[in-house]
Amino acid sequence: MNITAESVKQLRERTGAGMMECKKALVETKGDIDAAAEWLRKAGAAKADKKSSRVAAEGRIAIRSDEKAGRHVVLEVNSETDFVAKDDNFRAFVERLAEVILAQRPANVEALMRSSVAGKTVEDLRLELVTKVGENISVRRFDVVESRGNVGAYVHGTRIGVLVDVDGGSPELARDLAMQVASLAPRYVSNDDVPKDVVAKEREIIAAQTAEEKKPPEIVAKMVEGKLRKFLDEITLTGQVFVKDDKKRVRDLLAQNKAKVKGFRRYEVGEGIEKKSADFAKEVEAIAQGSQSR
Repeated sequence: MNITAESVKQLRERTGAGMMECKKALVETKGDIDAAAEWLRKAGAAKADKKSSRVAAEGRIAIRSDEKAGRHVVLEVNSETDFVAKDDNFRAFVERLAEVILAQRPANVEALMRSSVAGKTVEDLRLELVTKVGENISVRRFDVVESRGNVGAYVHGTRIGVLVDVDGGSPELARDLAMQVASLAPRYVSNDDVPKDVVAKEREIIAAQTAEEKKPPEIVAKMVEGKLRKFLDEITLTGQVFVKDDKKRVRDLLAQNKAKVKGFRRYEVGEGIEKKSADFAKEVEAIAQGSQSR
């Protein structure tokens, strides 16, 4: 049947799918735009299912705040490639999700995917985006910080996002601390937050490293404790040297401003996701062998 350019245009504006995808959908549904839109959604779901096993370790971090409500969101959404992570459609999807989280306060990612946006679920929007960009898209995680204190927010490019909740101090101090966390990636706020088993394991490792020292036992013991203190300073926010003034530690800065860090969230794109390393030479060899066997 004859599919008009106008009907393709209407379907594309409605769904955001590509021209050829829209034309194919209209052919399959005999020009019925409503049925074609549904066809595209189902096609998107099928494509997403096929791509779901592909590793999505690139993506974007977004932060949004509602200062009046004292609510702050950090969110990570993943794509397969950095190219798609920079795509305007992907960026708009991530920003929209951050706004949905702020407004609807879903309990977790599963609840977020069921959330309604202009008559569609977030999962519907994800499937539509998969159809547009041709990659697996994964909404990985988000955190919400509810606080009436000073919450410092900082996004480094699109790959690192930090929220720091500070009791006292100033908004400027909170932002400086967010930049500190982004830069030096502490694991804990202070020594009190470091699990005892982590301290015990590090003490054991340091003791083994200094076992061959030809010094009195009491000197070796002091060396172990000194190295342990250095380790704790490196992994705790309050123990780190302040990035803006290397003559101060963060704990000194907090004391000076009569402030206390209640907690922080630090997201980095793809952290903890096992990426598949491609061996280009082997791929070419495999393709060549496959061609010869035909």
